[in-house]
Amino acid sequence: MTHTPVEAQAVVRAAARLATALEEGRPVPPVRDLIGEHDIAAAYAVQQELNRRRLADGAVVVGRKIGLTSPAVQRQLGVDQPDFGVLFADMDVSDLPEVPSGRLLQPKAEAEIAFVLKEDLAEGDLTPARVRAAVAYAVAALEIVDSRIADWDITLTDTVADNASSGLFVLAEHRLTLDEFEPREASMRLYADDVLVSEGSGAACLGDPLNALSWLARTAREFGEPLRAGQVVLSGALGPMVPTPPGTRIRAEISSLGEVTAAFTEKAAPCEKRDA
Repeated sequence: MTHTPVEAQAVVRAAARLATALEEGRPVPPVRDLIGEHDIAAAYAVQQELNRRRLADGAVVVGRKIGLTSPAVQRQLGVDQPDFGVLFADMDVSDLPEVPSGRLLQPKAEAEIAFVLKEDLAEGDLTPARVRAAVAYAVAALEIVDSRIADWDITLTDTVADNASSGLFVLAEHRLTLDEFEPREASMRLYADDVLVSEGSGAACLGDPLNALSWLARTAREFGEPLRAGQVVLSGALGPMVPTPPGTRIRAEISSLGEVTAAFTEKAAPCEKRDA
């Protein structure tokens, strides 16, 4: 991916702006004034620059997230195509008793199906059958999305640059293989403090969460970072996302995958480190 000096400078400035949000614990203005609303390549270059910094600091990649797969979420954010971001090990809060609100700025939760891969998706023809066969198992998941952009005032380039608005994630323990579970037939209900706030289905995720996985497999390979065995893929929201301020309790039910829950700490601690 080649940029002119002006484009390269804009990428660095956009990355620096988003890094400021992380360092100072406050949202920043959108970056589309620097990279435009339609230059997706520049937006991914910003994401890659931020991820490069994280890797240099010792972060470990454990997978990817696919965003903007649900028409409902696309309508919420005013965009019309999927995107993807990188999952780092310290974003997995499945084993914590509570989700640390202090690591988040403007969190929202969405229920998803997560796939864990048993094979690389790096070479050859990435047919639907091959992508399906690469899945070791599926689990119910909560993606806690977060935006470093003030007031969630985002276009597609803003969210792509901001690691696809990634925050944290929670994986359930119950696992099913794709011989036991058909993702497109899943139904989902999401509760906040025991109130039903979001509903959806597997069909809401690009028609089938496996379609989203196939899209990611091809796109990640085009960017030179193909999916690898052992990685987690959050395949995309099954329904609208909901705000999760401190103290919120979230519970999602996804068909035979069962429940996945998260309780957010009552207070945000400003000194805690936040994730990209």
